[in-house]
Amino acid sequence: MMVLGIEDPWIWGVYVLIILSTLLCIIYGIVYWNRDY
Repeated sequence: MMVLGIEDPWIWGVYVLIILSTLLCIIYGIVYWNRDY
């Protein structure tokens, strides 16, 4: 199965993890933006 010219499922896994980690960082930044510790 070839999606967007990439056949290797491990590469797709890496792309999915990069997108998920980016979203997690954005959500974390929004939640903890102006919080005092």
